[in-house]
Amino acid sequence: MRILLTNDDGIEAEGLECLERIARTLSDDVWICAPQVEQSGKGRGITLTEPLRVNRLGEKRFAVTGTPTDCVVLAVNDLMPEKPDLVLSGVNRGHNVGEDCSYSGTVAGALQGMAFGIRSIALSQSLERFHDEVRAHWETAEAFAPGIIERLLEQPWQAGVVMNLNFPALPPTLVKEVEVTRQGFRDIGEMHAVKRTDLRGRDYYWMSFRGTKQEHADGTDLRAMDEGRISVTPLHIDLTHMPSVNDLKGMLGGAPPKARAAA
Repeated sequence: MRILLTNDDGIEAEGLECLERIARTLSDDVWICAPQVEQSGKGRGITLTEPLRVNRLGEKRFAVTGTPTDCVVLAVNDLMPEKPDLVLSGVNRGHNVGEDCSYSGTVAGALQGMAFGIRSIALSQSLERFHDEVRAHWETAEAFAPGIIERLLEQPWQAGVVMNLNFPALPPTLVKEVEVTRQGFRDIGEMHAVKRTDLRGRDYYWMSFRGTKQEHADGTDLRAMDEGRISVTPLHIDLTHMPSVNDLKGMLGGAPPKARAAA
């Protein structure tokens, strides 16, 4: 089995080292194509307005001056001799649950693999609190990911689906359960911009999260993280809201409606 690894924390990230150890329990044919520098929060962004540079760091290891999506596109189309059988993206430093999934570069790497018709899995390790000095429990992802991935690969997947794995901020000995979950949502207002002033008196902003304690619904990825369970969420990219499609069909369709004359 040929496996492609990518991430959004960059080629030097501890989580990528963790992911490589995970991948090598599954196969000895492991390729790495990851961003040269951190690309967190870039979602499914692709680089269109400047050239991409690829630095070969080893026989099967590449760093790209672009996003996770760029990395997967280049690896599959140009850098690898054949299409991989599996794409693994991560292991992200911090979980990717709830609405994180829509702007996560980690999830985006898996989605691009899915777009190529490759089974793809995003992996993230939750943190007790998001701070540079907090070390992630990489050993938790490393302990449980291989078995979960093997079990997932034994099952048929529907087309257009990626698996989103999140590991709780606990050591392996305290993790007792894995749960298949749905994507949850936080309360509105969790993300905000912090306004500051530079040394020249000009305003600038840092995007931030309030980190307020919230109650999350049963069965969601957010609740699983709250309660120390591994979360496995099947995701897909179809954003169509079918109930609204059905409602709108009753009022739109056929010849375009004419605007009413102004009163």
